[in-house]
Amino acid sequence: MKDSNTWAGMDAHADSILVAVYGSEGEQILQEYEIVPDSKGLISLLKRMKALGGKVRCVYEAGPCGYELYRFLNNHGIDCAVVAPSLIPRKPGDRVKTDRRDARKLARLYRAGELTVIEVPDEKREAMRDLIRAREDLVEDVMRRRHRLVKYLLRHGHRYREGKAWTEKFWRWVESLEWEEGPVRWVIEEYRIGLEQATEQLQRLSRAIEEQAEAAEYKPHVDRLKTFRGIQTLTAMTLLTEVGNWKRYLKASAFMSAIGLVPSESSSGGKTRRGSITKTGNAHVRRVLVEAAWHYRHRPGCSVRLKERRKGQPAAVVAVAQKADVRLYRKFHKLVHRGKLPCVAVVSVARELAGFLWAMEQVA
Repeated sequence: MKDSNTWAGMDAHADSILVAVYGSEGEQILQEYEIVPDSKGLISLLKRMKALGGKVRCVYEAGPCGYELYRFLNNHGIDCAVVAPSLIPRKPGDRVKTDRRDARKLARLYRAGELTVIEVPDEKREAMRDLIRAREDLVEDVMRRRHRLVKYLLRHGHRYREGKAWTEKFWRWVESLEWEEGPVRWVIEEYRIGLEQATEQLQRLSRAIEEQAEAAEYKPHVDRLKTFRGIQTLTAMTLLTEVGNWKRYLKASAFMSAIGLVPSESSSGGKTRRGSITKTGNAHVRRVLVEAAWHYRHRPGCSVRLKERRKGQPAAVVAVAQKADVRLYRKFHKLVHRGKLPCVAVVSVARELAGFLWAMEQVA
């Protein structure tokens, strides 16, 4: 055992980690045990791993427990990987799921090379990614709070019809409403206060991201991404922190597939059937690319702001962005003229936009 490789599958949870260890061959389990993932338990896990000797390879699924286990083991010389849960092979007839079975399955599949390992961000990049995701959560909170307020007013027979909501004029209208029942007035006031607080939080986080984007480690990359239409600082920072190393994707199609923008397919017996996009991988990248893709429904042109963003950038980078302007505009309208819904056409445009971004990073 001292000279052979060992493979450890770990089913990690908040209160326990079930570990199953296999040798380099065979189905016999060398060790199987459970630890509590606190400081004492992790030290015990480390000692057990080192006692195995040889090359120890550990694996667990990405999940709510984050990457602390990964960093702890790798920092102490144990090879640990994190895999994508959605890409773990599953047998259709397997209806029994337990922590023990999951840990054994991870170890065997990892040994066979059947698992897809994800890129784990370093702590600095993860912290920046958390900041951007926190802002996304606040965007949703603001929208929900707005809906609560306007729907509450509607239930009481009031609908604002004098322009756009959430302007100063709108708030003056809300304040001018008179209520016979005190509780109604209290509810509206609490909704208003909650919305103001969420909006202020959103503004603070947006400013923090804009400030971070000016740092030397981000600015050159952000400026390159902003040469594309529809990509401003927040979108660029989302792409940078979520994607990480663009060059780990050997082809543009690999990047498109990794973020779930390729069509699903079920083909057999000479018949080809393609469906909606797979929606696998990083949903944050997929969302911002679809949002950016809507800008390509407009005729290609270079506004004053876009010219300023492209000024001083390498010619090869600008050439990719200009090519995207023409091709994606034509693609959107070609699909719409063929009868595709705009929301379907824009997803196809987002897929090709991902390819252009990948190409830009290769020439940068």
